Amino acid sequence: MNFFSLVSKSRSCRRFHQEPGVDSEFLKYLVDLARITPSAANLQPLKYILSCHSDTNALIYECLGWAGYLKNWQGPIPEERPTGYIIILGDQKIAKNFDMDVGIVAQTMLLGAYNKGFGGCMLANIRHKQLTKALNIELHYKILLVLALGTPKEPIVLESVKPDGDIRYFRDDQERHHVPKRDRDDLIAQMF
Repeated sequence: MNFFSLVSKSRSCRRFHQEPGVDSEFLKYLVDLARITPSAANLQPLKYILSCHSDTNALIYECLGWAGYLKNWQGPIPEERPTGYIIILGDQKIAKNFDMDVGIVAQTMLLGAYNKGFGGCMLANIRHKQLTKALNIELHYKILLVLALGTPKEPIVLESVKPDGDIRYFRDDQERHHVPKRDRDDLIAQMF
């Protein structure tokens, strides 16, 4: 797959087949990809909690909010939930700011997942205190982002933003997930 196609297919997937599920070796592979990405000042302050165990996955799921634009959808039903998670943590003993690193790492992991036939979604709507307590996360770790992972179940359609400018994603009556994207020429502020 060429790189443009890989990026095009790497969409936020929120519904998953249960088979094949992700396993611990696959999650470690994604951490290995993250390990070799650029890091601000090369501090490498990110740490990871990995889960592909159904009981732990259920605890993590209860701490997350899903798809803010889909007001009548509370998240995937049990048969469509992620089969794995990576919780991205910032180690505050190493750094206080993780903004650049977390974005680089999360996108690299998702591209790696899609390249292997899996998919995922970055989730920032996290009940931090509940997740910290549920997994007994040490307090010097700051929860930054959760990646939900699995085998994609939902079809995702990229389309141009409509003339009214509405960028909200939506599902049609065939349960296809539509993601409006601005056209390239609308993104270029200047060109010399």
